[in-house]
Amino acid sequence: MPKREFQGLVVSDKADKTVVVQVDQMVQHPKYKKFIKRTRKFVAHDEKNEIKTGQTVVIQECRPISKRKSWLVVSSKA
Repeated sequence: MPKREFQGLVVSDKADKTVVVQVDQMVQHPKYKKFIKRTRKFVAHDEKNEIKTGQTVVIQECRPISKRKSWLVVSSKA
């Protein structure tokens, strides 16, 4: 089974080896068919502490690293 991947914006890098990534998705309302922006925040693991606030990153699903952290930063896009 392939692992899920999301692209999002880093909104916090205050914790050690951890970043908070905000992922925006456009979903269609089932009745009214209007597209609505949905925002979710994921806590992701950044082993080398290289990622800073404001960067766009790709995160991938992984095994649980801590209570809230089950995502891994795969790549950064400046």
